[in-house]
This record gives sequence, C-alpha cells and structure tokens, in this order.
Amino acid sequence: MRRGLKLGALALALAAPVAPAMAADAQTLADIRAELQSLAGEIQGLRQELVASGAQGMQAAGGASALQRMDAMEAELSQLTSRTEELGNRIDRVVSDGSNRLGDLEFRLCELEEGCDVSTIGQTPLGGAPASAPVTAPAAGATPAPAPATSSLAMNEQSDFDRAKGVLGQGDFRGAADQFATFAETYPGGPLTGEAMYLRGDALRQAGDTAGAARAWLDAFSADPTGTRAPDNLLGLGQSLGALGQKSEACATLGQVPVRFPAAPAATQAQTAMQGLGCP
Repeated sequence: MRRGLKLGALALALAAPVAPAMAADAQTLADIRAELQSLAGEIQGLRQELVASGAQGMQAAGGASALQRMDAMEAELSQLTSRTEELGNRIDRVVSDGSNRLGDLEFRLCELEEGCDVSTIGQTPLGGAPASAPVTAPAAGATPAPAPATSSLAMNEQSDFDRAKGVLGQGDFRGAADQFATFAETYPGGPLTGEAMYLRGDALRQAGDTAGAARAWLDAFSADPTGTRAPDNLLGLGQSLGALGQKSEACATLGQVPVRFPAAPAATQAQTAMQGLGCP
C-alpha cells in the first residue's frame, strides 16, 4: 500500500464551484426553456391574429404600438432564452470538470488500496446517482435517519437495508460493508441508498480499512454531492485522509465542509478535526 502518495488534486477538486442541487437546476432550466418556447409561440400566434384582424382589430389593440410591444417582448424572450442556454452550458462544464477531478482522486485513492481495480474508476459522474431526497443539509443537532418503508421502496429494499444494519450492529464490520455495497448496487438511487453508501464507509473505518473508508466516502460524495449525507461523507473523507498522513489534503477537504454545509453538524466536527490536525 503506497501510504506516502500525495493526493495533490484534492483541494482543487473540492474547491471547484458546484451548483447546489445541480440535477434540480438542470430540470428547472429544461422547464424554463419549454415555457419560453411556449410563450414565443403564443406571441407569434397573437401577432398573426392581430394582423389578420385588419385595421379595425389593430386599432382596438392599441394601433401600431401593439406590434411594437410584441417586438419588445420577443426581444426579451430571445435574451432570456440565450441566458438559459449559457447557464445550462455552464452547469454542464462544472459537472464535467468536477467529474474529471473526482475521477483523479478515485485513481489516487485506488493506489492506496490493496487489490483495487483501476478499470472501475471514473464510471460515475459527479452527481450521477439520483438523489434519494430533496437536497437539504440536516439542521444543527439533527441525525439523518433512514427513510421509512413506503410504497416508494422496492420490494425487499427495507429488509435488505435492515439486514445490513443488523450485521453492522453485531460488529461484523467487513461483512456489513460488503452488504451495504451490494445494497447500493441493487437499489441505485433508492431512498435508502445514500444512507447505505455512508454506512459502508463507516463500517470500513471500524474494520480498520482507512483507505477503503476514504474511497467509500469519496464514492458516496461524488454520487450525491449535495444530498443529506454529503456533509458526513465529506467529513469522513477528510478525517480518513488525515489518518493516512495526507495532512494538506485532509485540511483542504475538511475546510470545505463548513463552506458547503454551514448548518450541518458535520461543519463543527470538521473544524474540530482541523484543529486536531493543526490545519492553518
């Protein structure tokens, strides 16, 4: 295991500006584009009706000023459409850049693990896994809890999750980590998947596999960088890097927790961890 390897790209990867609720933003932009196109079509239809109504209809609508107002509205719509396209392109660039940087971190962490298969790296883009819940940092003092069994859960999803948690509670940390990994693969994007990915990292930490825990929390964070467990995943990653002797990278990672999630309990824990490491 190459414990002395420096994760030089970590600070850049975590410092890259990532739009909150990026998937939600992309969906909102799609809605805006559709509405703008609909409005443009309606204005064109009104223009045609106005012209077809002749001089009397034109006079009733306010004369030539009606066409001028339509021209102004079309110009505004054109500008709004252009701005939404620019914002969409910007989001795409941020996602691509963040995915590339996290892929680099995955490769470097893989070199710290024994038996890691580098061919599996970089297959999930930043935020590629659907969020399990609306993106909201937990309130101070709150403890994220698994979602209750509801009709939104797949068959056996709750029981499989509970089984893995039971193994964790019994102290079989490696077995629990394997079960949580299987759960995440079986129910991608499910209501309990984010919690399972976080608990996998915690199980590996308790098993003494610090590098594996760091990799698990990095995978969990990259899959849902603004989800309920994102602050805890980032905190766990930073603490693991510190335990691996990667002080500068650990400080950079921990420093991002209060920046990104100031209201989360993990923010206070990150600051305490930074003091323990002697971060500047």
